[in-house]
Amino acid sequence: LRAGGPGAGRARWWVVLAAGRQHLGPCIADMHSIGRKQNDGKFFQTTKRGEIQELKEELHANDKAKQKDAVKKVIANMTVGKDVAALFADVVNCIQTDNIELKKLVYLYVMNYARAQPELAILAINTFRKDAADSNPLIRSLAVRTMGCIRLDQVVQNLLEPLRKCCQDPDPYVRKTSAICIPKVYDINPELVEDQGFIEILKDLLSDPNPMVVANAVAGLAEIAETCNKDLIDLENKATIPKLLAALNECNEWGQVFILDALSTYVPASAGDAESITERVTARLSHANPAVVLAAIKVILKGMDYIDSSEVLRVLSKKLNPPLVTLLSSEPEVQYVALRNIRLIVQKRPGILAADVKMFFCKYNDPVYVKLEKVDIMVMLVSDKNFEQVLLELKEYATGVDVDFVRKSVRSIGRVAVKLERACERTISVLLELIETKVNYVVQEASVVIKDIFRKYPSRYEQVLSALCENLDELDEPEAKASMIWILGEYAERIDNVDELLDAFLDHFHDEPVMVQMQLLTGVVKLFLKKPAATQDMVSKVLRFATEESSNHDLRDRGYIYWRLLSTNPEATKRVVLGDKPTIRDDSQVIDRGLLDKLITDLSLMSSVYHKSSEEFVTRISTNAPSEDANPQDDEEIDEEDRAARRREVQRAMEGGESNGDEKSNDRIGNLRSGSSGGGLDLLDLGGGGVEEARPAPTAAPKMTVLAPTTPGQSGKTGFGVTASLSRVNRSMVLQMTFSNGTSGPLSGFAIQVNKNPFGIAPAAALQAPDLMAGSSAEVSLTMQPGQLLSNTPPTNPLFLQVAIKNSVDIFYFNVPFDLSAVLLESEPMSRDDFTKIWQRVGESRQTTTTGNSERPLTTEIVRNKLALDSIFFVASRQVDNSNVLYFAANTTNNACLLSEVSVTSGSSSVKVVTRTEAPVLVPLFEAVVCKRLGVSR
Repeated sequence: LRAGGPGAGRARWWVVLAAGRQHLGPCIADMHSIGRKQNDGKFFQTTKRGEIQELKEELHANDKAKQKDAVKKVIANMTVGKDVAALFADVVNCIQTDNIELKKLVYLYVMNYARAQPELAILAINTFRKDAADSNPLIRSLAVRTMGCIRLDQVVQNLLEPLRKCCQDPDPYVRKTSAICIPKVYDINPELVEDQGFIEILKDLLSDPNPMVVANAVAGLAEIAETCNKDLIDLENKATIPKLLAALNECNEWGQVFILDALSTYVPASAGDAESITERVTARLSHANPAVVLAAIKVILKGMDYIDSSEVLRVLSKKLNPPLVTLLSSEPEVQYVALRNIRLIVQKRPGILAADVKMFFCKYNDPVYVKLEKVDIMVMLVSDKNFEQVLLELKEYATGVDVDFVRKSVRSIGRVAVKLERACERTISVLLELIETKVNYVVQEASVVIKDIFRKYPSRYEQVLSALCENLDELDEPEAKASMIWILGEYAERIDNVDELLDAFLDHFHDEPVMVQMQLLTGVVKLFLKKPAATQDMVSKVLRFATEESSNHDLRDRGYIYWRLLSTNPEATKRVVLGDKPTIRDDSQVIDRGLLDKLITDLSLMSSVYHKSSEEFVTRISTNAPSEDANPQDDEEIDEEDRAARRREVQRAMEGGESNGDEKSNDRIGNLRSGSSGGGLDLLDLGGGGVEEARPAPTAAPKMTVLAPTTPGQSGKTGFGVTASLSRVNRSMVLQMTFSNGTSGPLSGFAIQVNKNPFGIAPAAALQAPDLMAGSSAEVSLTMQPGQLLSNTPPTNPLFLQVAIKNSVDIFYFNVPFDLSAVLLESEPMSRDDFTKIWQRVGESRQTTTTGNSERPLTTEIVRNKLALDSIFFVASRQVDNSNVLYFAANTTNNACLLSEVSVTSGSSSVKVVTRTEAPVLVPLFEAVVCKRLGVSR
């Protein structure tokens, strides 16, 4: 075509369209794929009547596309919480396919419903084993991953060989999947994993050439080590550290986190070793993932403890600064986690961020939880060089609209003054400006912090007194009133109308909280000692109020002490009441050194956010899957005939049927051991002449710390600590607590509330707790009543009670763990006939067996007496060969019946416990009580 001719324009468009088709072809195909995926949303539409039958027919269709759509519908129903377990067999039939997408869907369904349909899940084992040997590495890894997620012992038995082969697979994707599968199998059957040598296989995978395989091997070993409390990653081996450092540079971000966490547990052999590791890790500080950055910081901080060179430490501190500052530009949630970790780092090594206090200035759009953390860090970093900037910033915050944040800012201004003497003059001027605003809550917080400043620097900054006295009417909170009364009493000789001011408080003495009454009593006594002539009537009045008209023990005691001192030795009273006070310091945000070192090793973990050791909020739970063989017998294979014979033997024993068995059997089973069983009722004691024994009372459980004094309450206040236990005392359920007051003032107004729980445990009466003075503690007991606050949910393992305590400072939340024995009734022992009926109704197929070894050989008498302490009562006994078999029963407060067979052998520490109940969720809790009481390790 000629240039500029009539066809030139069309030709140019044709060339453009042809080129466009060539380049856009893949994009158009992708758009079709996206369209198909978006159309999958139709599977989540509301189900209609009879759809289960319709899905069943579609799952058996010959058309693979229709079959795949049917499985997608099943998965969609499962996802939104609808029960499609009835289709298990039909979905499993679709597992024989070459379509990877369909196979993934079926595997997902099998994982979800395998526990509900264990018999049918076993039918898929052959397909799993076949897929584990497939030529496609994706299918091989998918099969191994799915088998590891199905928590059935028989599936685990069939998984071992495929898993062993996949650990040696030529494809790294399969090897890394196998590495992460081993800890899943360990969680189901630890002994099997150890016996089969899979832990050694994981250790060998640390030398794998692929970095992702190494990372997953580290993750697997760390998870197993956490469960068994052993150090499985041999970091002392000189070859291990270089392998991990080499893999660190090439694996993905979460693999790097696993490796860095492992490196943080390594103790360097020398300063050079520590320098070498920190040098290799510093490159991770610039990573985009905050988890990697914090994990790298943790390793570097650990290494800095072993480095002697001040120059190297200075360089490392300088390198740690930018990544910490960069974390503050992330999302608010990430910022909060970073700030909680930074508080630990600043206390450990304040020099790292000493020059960057401005980075913690609050932005207008920061959430309040981020602002509160930033303010605390600002106070931690304040110094003689930057206090002007910090005070100016805090003053600005104190004029905001968020009440909690304003209160925190005013308190922080006071903390700056207590921390830095040079900042006091500026702090007082800022507080005076804030008092002049006449904002109620600002004035009240200012009164509290000025009291602290006067405690730290007595007889200075008295120009504040007039401003405080002018705003006396603004005070309506107990802490603010108590602080102001303390100031009036302390500086009574410098305030002309102090007697009038204190007398105004006396008019409402009985309406004030105990905290205010205490300070008012002390303040009036101080005033009397300084101005005795004018305040004789006032001191008599307050002493009468405190001693004769008050029901509070602490207030009465203090009133009587003052009365006795004043009446016998006024000079001694002056030395006691007006003596020098100990200097205060700001420790409100300081973490104990031992806990700080522990939290630094847990940097980037939950404990570093909670500022608690992991033991305080994490309970390790063993979730071993039940064995398919409900009654294992020392590795012997028991056939059906043996089982039937044993069932007949037990039934004869339970029914007392001597006449139905042969002489040999009766001689063996019916051997009564009246001497060893302490005269209890034997299963073959047909005359029923057993002698009832006095049962020992259950012992109270020891208290444990459930709320540390450093744990903040609902409004962020700290200082209130609780140790508690829940157990049965004198046939009643009792919550025993010890309250401790670590605040600077008294605590009063205690109230308790308990959350709904599976056993409906609730307080039987209101909480009666005395007022606590600063630094004191008190024992509190509260009778609990079951069946009141039922949550209609199954019990958790371990059991715990969610409690809230309200006092004059804040509302505090904590969990009180307890054993199942706390909800076992001290009822009369179950009759032999009732025991037999329930034992046979539950049957052998639903019983659970556990074996272990006690600390020392147990006799029948010891077993009976020990279990009676937990309200697990003896029913009967029999002797089988050299073993003594004892039967026990227990009842919970919600009428669940638990039956147990305990077998002990004379002269042996071996113990076997068989449990039968119609409430299987209670079995692990009951076994834990029995084994704990008998000292059996499983």
